[in-house]
Amino acid sequence: MTIGEEMTTFETAGGPATSAGDSLGGSNEDLLRLVNGVIWPGFSGRTLPEWLDGALHDGLAGVVYFSQNIDPADPAQLARLSASVREANPLAVIGSDEEGGNVTRLESRLGSSIPGAAVLGRIDDAGVTEAAGRAIGDLCRSAGINLVLAPVADVNTNPLNPVIGVRSFGDRPGLAGRHTAAMITGIQSAGVGACAKHFPGHGDTSTDSHLELPALRLTLDQIEAEHLPPFRDAVAAGVKAVMTAHIVVPGLGPAPATLNPAAGSLLRGLGFDGLQVTDALDMAAIRATTGSGRGAVLALLAGADLLCLGNPATSGDGADNATGNATGNDGADGGIRPDEAAYLEVRDALLEAVADGSLPVEQLRDAGRRVADFARWAVDAAAAAAARPTLPVPDWVAAAAGACSFSRPGGTGTGTGTDAGTNAGTDPVQPVALPPGTNRVLLVDARRGHNQAAGRTSDLFAAALADYVTVVPRPASDLPGAGGRHTHHVPPAQGESVVVLAGSLAAGSPGLAAAEAARAIPGAVCINTGVAAPPDPPLPTLNCFGTSRATAQAVARILCGAVGEASAGRGNPGDQPA
Repeated sequence: MTIGEEMTTFETAGGPATSAGDSLGGSNEDLLRLVNGVIWPGFSGRTLPEWLDGALHDGLAGVVYFSQNIDPADPAQLARLSASVREANPLAVIGSDEEGGNVTRLESRLGSSIPGAAVLGRIDDAGVTEAAGRAIGDLCRSAGINLVLAPVADVNTNPLNPVIGVRSFGDRPGLAGRHTAAMITGIQSAGVGACAKHFPGHGDTSTDSHLELPALRLTLDQIEAEHLPPFRDAVAAGVKAVMTAHIVVPGLGPAPATLNPAAGSLLRGLGFDGLQVTDALDMAAIRATTGSGRGAVLALLAGADLLCLGNPATSGDGADNATGNATGNDGADGGIRPDEAAYLEVRDALLEAVADGSLPVEQLRDAGRRVADFARWAVDAAAAAAARPTLPVPDWVAAAAGACSFSRPGGTGTGTGTDAGTNAGTDPVQPVALPPGTNRVLLVDARRGHNQAAGRTSDLFAAALADYVTVVPRPASDLPGAGGRHTHHVPPAQGESVVVLAGSLAAGSPGLAAAEAARAIPGAVCINTGVAAPPDPPLPTLNCFGTSRATAQAVARILCGAVGEASAGRGNPGDQPA
């Protein structure tokens, strides 16, 4: 049975047949407010568009911020935008993906000042992770955000996972669970709700749900043992929200978890009574299968409370209107903006489902009540957090340096996955470094393009290295072992060194190919920002487990000989058995 067939069967056989008129007991305006109260859209522009202001006045649950909503040149802009949202709806839920590390919206221009989950997992100090959560929460609260779409509670058991990877605390459920709980405690101590994601666990997938519908190849017993523990720990830590994943779990049926009542029951069975939030409904896993409108109806029937519609700048039609507030004919609906069109598709689908009896009004009421309960909690929590004294903040660059490891050709000082190599904090005598006398780096960026979860950021590693040396970008095709197109390769001059920047050194990756091509260049080194590190890399390799401003600055310190101070005071090295 296909997803569509199963959902049709559910709607016709299992869905209640109560009409809106029988159960609403109010006006069409009341119904509109109920429907709006579970919709959570993104939008284009850095000020509140007219359509969104009107929807917020009509009870829209809130908004989700993405990078195009933020003016990096105006630190106060986002707080003003949040104030305008709350002027229209004082109980608006305002959210953003702010994980630290690779995924940041508020610091997307320069990169996150806070290391990512894989770095924190390697440090394995719950106090440091809690401090990172508190720093994220403080950053968000100051911008008017009251729900952080973090932490990632996924256990990254597939080192080739294209969308989780270093966003996870690690590949062991105990490790991931204790740091998920610590991050939640830190975020919520700052008066901001945390949202653990992506239930029931996206860590063993091999495809990206932004682009297609992944399926787990695990039994329910395996999921229970390997992937649910961090979500149990999240619930025990009092997490306010959990985001469901657009992944198929065969033991629960062919529908993706976001649209699957069995997955919703599994989550509530953990004792969770907070907000069940969908991952973005504009992702291809939903948009290309059921469509966002029908997907929204099915998600509510599966137990969702808050329907995240996604980012209009990456969902296709909105890409050309990411930062403007144009109201001209830039959409397919005769002048309706793409962001408004995405909202109307979902709104109208919900209204129709209530009218035909396939979506019971009481389900909308229950979801809306949980949304409103969260919003009221957030008001009180933010006020309490603002009154607390400021706590010390760790040196994030030092922390990131201490989590780095080194791998060398021949297998010296090596490991694989998140245990790769020798930690800078435990063996500072043997770091991977640029040759003495280097004053110019030829930087070969062999990473694939950004994934949609992380979005685009500036070249953080080039900027960090430029504090020490001159940085000159070079294409991988200029490397002597790159083959065909270039037959004349100019070797590095005196004082020049080649640095290959890889997102992964997994077999078949562009990073590994570039490192292989540079093998013959004396003094060439590699920076590996991913989790997959081979035991015998082609080049001396610094594994840094993520892409943040803090990590880039740590890498630059290490490569340029400043690791001693950066790695001082590091705590427990590496992952511990969990």
